[in-house]
Amino acid sequence: MSQEPPHSVSETGLARLARRIATDLDYLNYPPRNWVVPHDDGHGGQLVDVAIVGGGMCGLTLAFALRRVGIGNIRLIDSQPDGQEGPWVTYARMATLRSPKHLVGPALDLPSLTFRAWYEAQFGADAWEDLGRIDRSMWMDYLRWYRRVLDLPVENGVTMTALAPEGAAIRLDIERAGSPDVLRARKVVLATGRDGLGGPYTPAVAAGLPADRCSHSADDIDFAALQGKRVAVLGGGASACDNAAVALEAGAAEVRQFVRRDDLPRVNKSKGAVYAGYALAFPELDDAWRWRFLHYVLDQQVPPPRESMLRLTRHANYHLQLGCPWRRAGADGDSIAIDTPRGVFHADHAIIGTGFDVDIGRRPELAALADRVLLWQDRIAIDDGELSRQFGRFPYLGSDFAFLPRASDGPGWLANVHCFNYAATLSHGPVSGDIPLLGFGAERLARAVAASFFDADKQAHFAALQAFDEPELLGDEWTVDDADPPQRQQQS
Repeated sequence: MSQEPPHSVSETGLARLARRIATDLDYLNYPPRNWVVPHDDGHGGQLVDVAIVGGGMCGLTLAFALRRVGIGNIRLIDSQPDGQEGPWVTYARMATLRSPKHLVGPALDLPSLTFRAWYEAQFGADAWEDLGRIDRSMWMDYLRWYRRVLDLPVENGVTMTALAPEGAAIRLDIERAGSPDVLRARKVVLATGRDGLGGPYTPAVAAGLPADRCSHSADDIDFAALQGKRVAVLGGGASACDNAAVALEAGAAEVRQFVRRDDLPRVNKSKGAVYAGYALAFPELDDAWRWRFLHYVLDQQVPPPRESMLRLTRHANYHLQLGCPWRRAGADGDSIAIDTPRGVFHADHAIIGTGFDVDIGRRPELAALADRVLLWQDRIAIDDGELSRQFGRFPYLGSDFAFLPRASDGPGWLANVHCFNYAATLSHGPVSGDIPLLGFGAERLARAVAASFFDADKQAHFAALQAFDEPELLGDEWTVDDADPPQRQQQS
């Protein structure tokens, strides 16, 4: 179990750490010069080189990785207020992170930028040893600090409403405080998290429940209103458990969690894939092997953390209904009725904890992509299983995380739109959303973008190379000996 961190915070410790980071980055010659050739936007300005949509963990890490390879002309936008990017203090309701505390995550192998360095700077090495798992809200505090100490330029309260090609650029229609604006970029990266290419997944059996008596675990749920109510939770994963726990802690009279399987899985298979070989080699595997790896992990199902289950079972009014899928669910007077193989259950409110779906067609701002991009179902035969159908809608991405056209003569501009969110998992592995391997993904994408920019402007770079005239020698380092060589004497 995690330990509560000490309450005394040492600002001096954080100040010392900030100086240490500045020194480390200086030793690494960061930031290098911005070597990318500027391009006019056709409207009297300059194109942004990379526009990153999403200022959460993935967007921040990518922005740092891009700067490290000399790409400084970036814009980073997020629809949420400052400090509320990503799920950590919005719809995520676990007490602690699932990832072990020692993983590097966004630090990109810079020791002084790790969560451990940040934690020890405030609470000391002994407190770090005592820490079990990282508190969810503390992880968000770390990300806020990460953004601040690296001076990453997130523009909050900015929403992308449309994306489309415009000449050689990508045009992003954006909205800031109700006012429309336009952002033009050479490349766009969608670092939009778990639901960035889809949305919350609600199975058909729950789709007809009245909106005032049903919530998804990703919704902004008024848990206080569930006090004294009977709550039914659908799903056996971590989010379902966490929402059930919050309902109990808010004073729900009863919480029943309905799980289709006869038992909960015991082993988190995804932890068996957290190592460099997997991260580096996965995108190089053929389609069949990539499908096989990911399908196996998710088919085995990721169990909820032990801490999440203990958080539930300490409540006597919690009931786990295993082997109890919903067959029908609908309104029944002022309550809802849920028909299962074990009988009909009644509840006052239902929480759907069945995760997220990848389906580009659900995102109106991505309408220009929806019917044009290659999907995994276009590349591999899928069976009738629900998991396979869901996987089939994942985009089939290039080695640089770029979307590929579905048709052979499809639009070339798709090569300048990159997917760096959960939907990239089937093409690249868990390197664009999960903490453990995030650094691999960010550096892979940053290097690919850098290579693409150089190739696009190779003529200009060659001309610059030809014009380079910084002398290494000044000509005064030696004198020329003009004397003739000595004559060879004949031997008598």
